[in-house]
Amino acid sequence: MNTKNITDKTERKKVKRVARKKAAPKPKRASGVARGSMKRKVKKMVKGQRKR
Repeated sequence: MNTKNITDKTERKKVKRVARKKAAPKPKRASGVARGSMKRKVKKMVKGQRKR
């Protein structure tokens, strides 16, 4: 749904709401899949001398 060309805020909201109602419901997340599973993992910092 492209609402880029609609300048009126209320009109855009109406169009979005209608599109959201029409859209198929999203499937439930499979069990065992973490919510942030696609996030980049932070590497552990090396212990020892502290960074200033």
